[in-house]
Amino acid sequence: MHFVGIDLAWGERQPTGLAVLDEDAQLVHVSAVRTDEEIRAALAPYVEGPCLVGIDAPLIVVNPTGSRPAEQALTRDFRRFEAGAHPSNTGKPEFANGTRGARVCKMFGLDMDPRSGRKRRAIEVYPHPATVVLFGLGKTLKYKAKPGRSLELLRSELLVLMDHVERLVTTDETWRDLRAQVEGATRKVDLRRVEDQVDAVVCAYVALFAERWPERTTTYGDVEHGYIVTPTLPDAHATIRTAIEEYARLHPSRIRDAQEYAALVTEILDEAGINYLTVTGRAKSVDSFAAKAGRVAEGQPVYGDPLRDIADQIGIRVITYVRSDVAAVAEVLGSQLTVLDDRDLGQETASEGRFGYASRHLQVARTGAPNAQVQVRTVLQHAWAEFEHDIRYKGTVPEEHARDFDRRFTLAAGLLELADQEFTTIRDRLRSGSVTEPEIDADGITPRELAAYLAGQYPDAEWSRTDHYAWIAGLLPDLGITTLAGLGDVLADVDPEQVTARMDYRYPPGAVRRLDDALLAAFGERYVELPGNAHREALLGARLERMRG
Repeated sequence: MHFVGIDLAWGERQPTGLAVLDEDAQLVHVSAVRTDEEIRAALAPYVEGPCLVGIDAPLIVVNPTGSRPAEQALTRDFRRFEAGAHPSNTGKPEFANGTRGARVCKMFGLDMDPRSGRKRRAIEVYPHPATVVLFGLGKTLKYKAKPGRSLELLRSELLVLMDHVERLVTTDETWRDLRAQVEGATRKVDLRRVEDQVDAVVCAYVALFAERWPERTTTYGDVEHGYIVTPTLPDAHATIRTAIEEYARLHPSRIRDAQEYAALVTEILDEAGINYLTVTGRAKSVDSFAAKAGRVAEGQPVYGDPLRDIADQIGIRVITYVRSDVAAVAEVLGSQLTVLDDRDLGQETASEGRFGYASRHLQVARTGAPNAQVQVRTVLQHAWAEFEHDIRYKGTVPEEHARDFDRRFTLAAGLLELADQEFTTIRDRLRSGSVTEPEIDADGITPRELAAYLAGQYPDAEWSRTDHYAWIAGLLPDLGITTLAGLGDVLADVDPEQVTARMDYRYPPGAVRRLDDALLAAFGERYVELPGNAHREALLGARLERMRG
């Protein structure tokens, strides 16, 4: 019995790779042709008797748009390996009047039903997912010419593929000539003449594999709507597939959990008076979860139990202005939430003597909800991380520029760390320096005047958010306080040390929080019942009880 592989071009202008294996996986033919007649002439001696032909091209296409069900199912399993299938439909000119693959099968009189027991038949195969399973790859090999891929990358990847094939197939002199062509190629087109033939050998081996180990072979789709046959992902990967399906089911609830976490973190930081720029939350998309769940190292999944092991299914991001605020945010969250893990990735990078990604990652838990990862970093750290991620992971870095890009990213990280240090110095000097007293006789206290006043009143306090100064300045007239002199008279009657002792702060409170507690101590229930405090009346009531001991 012969096992034939056809890497079939969709038209006769491009080369088609042909390969034939015998029952011992010995390579007995490999070549490249263009026309159907050339295919007939080259393969006729091998398909007259019992044979199984693996064809890398759609055989059955009946859907007018989109992808075939087989392509969708295969892509769900292999997308994380970058081995998803391209969409086929009759709306494309090459499939409008049937498929070339079906015509080749008819030319040789081959049965196209994958369930057929006939001695002469053909099946549709796809080399990329087959190589993932056969060779234990974490990602498909990048030997196909695409923008940004250099000649050296294509050559090295194709040679790796040939090395893998040689472990499964006994090759011949023609194969050794193909390897020599790859090693001596000076143009990408030189590699193209070889890659189709190598793919054809993979197709032939998949046909042999399907015949010899049907229990380890999966057929996606059916003969009515189109199918693809490929070696089955191991059980470990089946576990991953089940986890992805379960995550897709849970995704709507993950979105709600992320929204609730973001609201809770915002409330905690606002209550503490911590200065921050933004708080955002998101649930990891199903596609992103699938890609992460499918990560493989040395042929083995990185995450044995993805639903348990992937920690950032719910992600909260807090962006601060300066690095000291990062520590303050981490401290206040640690006082209100259960922290399961706390990693300062910037510190880890620095300990290795490098500049690069900097962010504080907290793994937190709360009753009745899944765990969440909270990333805390400055606006400059965030800018670097987002740009670096887009370039490295969403874009394509030409190999010839990779080392230069690494150097420039390192340089940018060092400059931004220096800028962060300078911003911190500026803020510390402003906070600890003398504060010019605003005009105290004018009616009404502006947020800017209040910020300057509180910097002098509470020199050890952290800065608060700009909108929080405006908010608390708006409460003062309801208390009959319209000047800074009047505010000073109120605060003079409050013992700040007693307030600090009663409140037992577990984190550095911001200036607005310090004023908030002082007004609560001075006015009691009157302050709690202000219209501007209606949204937090219960919280202020609990704080007032603590204030009174």
